[in-house]
Amino acid sequence: QVQLVESGGGWAQAGGSLRLSCAASGRTFSSYAMGWFRQAPGKEREFVAAISWSGARTVYADSVKGRFTASRDNAKNTVYLQMSSLKPEDTAVYYCAAGSAAGITATDYDYWGQGTQVSVSS
Repeated sequence: QVQLVESGGGWAQAGGSLRLSCAASGRTFSSYAMGWFRQAPGKEREFVAAISWSGARTVYADSVKGRFTASRDNAKNTVYLQMSSLKPEDTAVYYCAAGSAAGITATDYDYWGQGTQVSVSS
């Protein structure tokens, strides 16, 4: 069992930056791949980024490639999403998730956090 808690959301102006954190409980955190997803009002949840258990492999949605960076610190049981050059269309609730592989679909993940709101003003 893994429990995930996101933090770091808030308001930013277009072009600004935010860093999201996802703290995990449990001693097996380092064995899980981690993903980031987001859901805007009235839209389906969409993939943002994923990182393998070691951090050696990352995958990004085309919409965030070059602007967002996923990383992790297994010693701290924490995964991060550095978001730069933010756009109003990045506004959404952001979720972290843990699974057995760094996949791009929600069904690849078994455990989910409660989400953190990111709002970007133009």
